[in-house]
Amino acid sequence: MKHTRRTVFRTLLGLVVILLLAGAAFAGLSPQFGGKPTAAEKARFARTGRYVDGEFRNLIPTELMTGSSLATVMWEFLFKKTPGKNPPGPLPMRLLDSLSLVGQSPGLLRVTWFGHSASLLEIGGHMILIDPMLSQEMGPVSWLTPNRYNPRVPIRTEQLPPIDAVLISHDHYDHLDYETITKLKGKTGLFCVPLGVAAHLRAWGVDTARIRQLDWHDSVQVGNLTILSTPARHFSGRGLTNRNATSWSSWVVKAPGQRVFYSGDGGYGPHFAAIGRRHGPFDLALMECGQYDPHWADIHMLPEQSVQASLDVRARVMLPVHWGAFTEANHPWNGSVQRASAAAARLGQTLTTPELGQPVTLGAGPLPQTRWWEAVSE
Repeated sequence: MKHTRRTVFRTLLGLVVILLLAGAAFAGLSPQFGGKPTAAEKARFARTGRYVDGEFRNLIPTELMTGSSLATVMWEFLFKKTPGKNPPGPLPMRLLDSLSLVGQSPGLLRVTWFGHSASLLEIGGHMILIDPMLSQEMGPVSWLTPNRYNPRVPIRTEQLPPIDAVLISHDHYDHLDYETITKLKGKTGLFCVPLGVAAHLRAWGVDTARIRQLDWHDSVQVGNLTILSTPARHFSGRGLTNRNATSWSSWVVKAPGQRVFYSGDGGYGPHFAAIGRRHGPFDLALMECGQYDPHWADIHMLPEQSVQASLDVRARVMLPVHWGAFTEANHPWNGSVQRASAAAARLGQTLTTPELGQPVTLGAGPLPQTRWWEAVSE
């Protein structure tokens, strides 16, 4: 039995090596891999103090794998049977079009979650699109990546109204999507991205004048909005040779009398409390809550940590994101929102849990709080 398992493991490892080699060859052909920062950009990165030997660093020591190996994680993901790892069918979803997203009051504060982390924020009379992964397929080799739960998203990229700014938290495929960006580049005023990510956008034909590359604590004005890049605890990379070659970020959006925080991806850390002290309180925090695992505890929060982080930044309302679209970890597809709901009730945090495509308007009546994910049964 032990010999058989060892043989299977070696076979799988061999297949992984073959796939990695094939991927390396494919990297030179697919535009999905994006571009590379220039020498001048790298010199700028070095002046930040957290870009060392060609890689960005976190504020505190952070391991990609905590007490495990990549081979073990791959084995478990492929073969470990986790009950409810995928939903039995499509999730409840409300279809939208551009007409339902225009002509609103400039004082409106509203967010519409499209699944995973993709969200549309309406604030101060402006349209802000967050980590818009709106394609069905993820990455350059779709059969290697998770399938989207639903056969479509609540609104297609072509249906979106003009966007004032797109915020990108980091360059992983489930947050920075090639197809979506190419469709957005003609209707977006500004792309706000972490250091290094501009190279990908340039490679995809986005006008340089429309790109703002921000280091942590840098800001940009969009009309009456202030958009700030703030720290996160994560990593980056779209290929085999560019791990941490670009930075990662959380985001703060401020309008007169309104403030919203988006965590991006990342592990729990003291940066949340620092952001709360410096920029809070927030009317709303969109918090990463899903795709967690003890194997990567430093780079993705457990649901209970996500709730605590929303309290740390001093958010009045938390909206869990980074779930509801793809399975990227060994936990039930709705386990994150179940655990977050329990933690929010225990800690006294207000949680809103809209369906995909259901707008959440702050300060205008009851928030969506139906436990709809419990009705999606096996």
